[in-house]
This record gives sequence, structure tokens and C-alpha cells, in this order.
Amino acid sequence: MSGKASVTISKDDTVTIPTGVRPLVRRCCNAALSYEKFKGTAEISVTFTDDERIRQLNKEFRDIDRSTDVLSFPLGENGEYDINFATGDKELGDIVISVPHAIAQAEEYGHSLQREIGFLTVHSMLHLLGYDHVNGGEEEKTMMRKQEEILNKIGLTREPEVKG
Repeated sequence: MSGKASVTISKDDTVTIPTGVRPLVRRCCNAALSYEKFKGTAEISVTFTDDERIRQLNKEFRDIDRSTDVLSFPLGENGEYDINFATGDKELGDIVISVPHAIAQAEEYGHSLQREIGFLTVHSMLHLLGYDHVNGGEEEKTMMRKQEEILNKIGLTREPEVKG
């Protein structure tokens, strides 16, 4: 049996998250676990913030002084995770999403904010599960393929461009 996620979702006072985003994020987390045949139960924390806060986090943890769309903070390594002894859940880590960045990217790519937030969540989940794309190559291609397959499975397909 595939794993199930306990997802804690919070937001900074500086942002508003649209109705329906919380269940969408939970669905994306669970879809990634199911796709990866994750065993057991998992805890994930997802925080929605603004560009300034994500810029601060990016500078502090990655030494990159600019905002970004999403940051992943995996707690596991090589498939080994700390266990929350109160629940027995494996602690996968934290996801931080910039709402203004997500809105801008949804507009830029011509798809819904739900699709963009779903993409960012699935992308981060794959990072929490040990995938990376820093060096490009095959691992990046694998990660991109898996993201699309997971998103398609839950109905967050790429919307076709409208030619005018």
C-alpha cells in the first residue's frame, strides 16, 4: 500500500491563498507519494509566503539573493527519514511557495494558478523524496517527466496555448 501524507498548511499574514488551494496541495502531496510507491505515512509542511520572505530564505539557505517560486527543505537522506514518534509518520520536510511568484508564473505560462501551485507542490515533493535537478542531465529529465505524469494523473494537465 502506498503512503499517505499528513500535510500542515500555513501562510504568512502578507498573502492570501485562493479557495481550494489547501485540498489541492494535499492531493498533490498524496499523488506524489502514491506515484513513488512511498511506504508508510509521511508528514509535510507547506507554507505560503511573499517574494520578500522567500528571498530571505533563499539567501539564508542557498546564498542566492533573489526571490524564487518554491523552496524545498528535505529532512530525509537516501530514503531515510526521521520518525515522529507521536504519530509514526516519516518527516519528509518543508515546502515554501511564493504566492506572488506563482501568480506571475501562471500568467506567464498561460495556465491556472491551481495548475502552477500543483506543479510547484509536486516539484517540491519530488525534492523531498530525494530527486534533484541542479546538474541537469538525466536526473532532471526524470524529475520533469515524473512531475508531468503526476499532474496529469490528478487532472492538472497543461492547457493548450490559444493561437490568435
